Amino acid sequence: KIHIDIDCFFASALRTVDKSLLNKPIAVGGRSDTKIFDDGGKQVVDFKNKGSFTPVFYKAYEKKDDDIKSFLNKKGEITGVITTASYEAREYGVKTGMRIKEALILCPNLIIKAPNMPLFQELSHKLHIFLEKNIPIVEQASIDEFFGDLYGYIKESETEKFINDLRIKIKNYLNLPVSIGASKTKYIAKLATKFAKPFGCKVIYEHQILDFIQNIPIEDFPGIGRRTAKKLHGSGIYTLGEFVKRKDRIFSLDIYTKDLYYKVIGKKDEPLKPNRSRKSIGISRTIEPTYNRYELKRRVIILSRHLSYAIIKLNLFPTSYHLSLKYEYHKKTFAKYHATTLFSEKLLQSIALKLLKEADIYKQLHIIRISMHCSNFTHITKKELDLTTFYKAQKYYNLTKSEFILQDKYGLDIIKIANEYNMVK
Repeated sequence: KIHIDIDCFFASALRTVDKSLLNKPIAVGGRSDTKIFDDGGKQVVDFKNKGSFTPVFYKAYEKKDDDIKSFLNKKGEITGVITTASYEAREYGVKTGMRIKEALILCPNLIIKAPNMPLFQELSHKLHIFLEKNIPIVEQASIDEFFGDLYGYIKESETEKFINDLRIKIKNYLNLPVSIGASKTKYIAKLATKFAKPFGCKVIYEHQILDFIQNIPIEDFPGIGRRTAKKLHGSGIYTLGEFVKRKDRIFSLDIYTKDLYYKVIGKKDEPLKPNRSRKSIGISRTIEPTYNRYELKRRVIILSRHLSYAIIKLNLFPTSYHLSLKYEYHKKTFAKYHATTLFSEKLLQSIALKLLKEADIYKQLHIIRISMHCSNFTHITKKELDLTTFYKAQKYYNLTKSEFILQDKYGLDIIKIANEYNMVK
């Protein structure tokens, strides 16, 4: 299996259309809230690149968005956060998630560029098609990550040459630098990619896996999140080497960690899913830090409208709803809700506001990001909708469908409710 990751994707993508950015410290960032919350006008939604798993909403890209003025708020202050930083910028300490204002202090000559989502989607889609022509089985994991299965296609001894040639071909074809990791499983291949960056290749053969993982932090392993890491830290386990040595302890924790054990040592894998079905759909926005909870509600309502459009567009019926908030100082919270009621924008909006109230526990902190997603679609889970609420819910569903027809023709902002306008209090 191989793992292909585009190096500093957003920054690298912008360099394909602007050669003046080569070898300079650049960062992609800014506030995405004005694109969806304030500007109005016809919004565009892109479903072509299924690998990103979320619909991409944006207004037509304008060159003037690159101007530093686009990152200033009404007070003339620089706002927004870094989405991607080039390796030249990282040498100054600039990191993803850092405020632009802080990044410019570390690197005064940092070039800040606005996101160009149409370009990012186009390049990702082109790379996917290119890989399908050069690898038997390809799975897109995200907008800038892909897996490939070479079993039976080349000899194991040819792996290093193959992935190195592939890396060069991609650079020549799309002018995008990629790093490629290869190993027996998807999990170890993805780990190997980290050690191949930037613009390199690394192969970890089966007999090398245990030595390779020895000093890697457990948090770096795909599938080990914060909660699992915290549980393992409680047992004095901080590296994958320690994880493997403490087999008895790992097996005693729960079934999930036992399953993880075999993945870590390269004994368990998952097949690639070239046509993986969409399991969730969501929308998220980084916003200018705010305390104003009335403004937050307004933005959640607007996000609900956009997400509702995407759900109706794809003819989905979700039964699980999730909302998460990101605060300053790296605080995060989330809330979830399950409902077997027929979907409608009104339902999504009411659930979202309920989840917002439940998730917002750090009221003394600024909120900097809102994320919403829906999952457990009825065509996958085979769950039946609640018949006791069906007829009433059907009226709202039909209304949402009617709104969708207008939105599809005239834009997502053609219909708004009163609560979408400023709720300043």
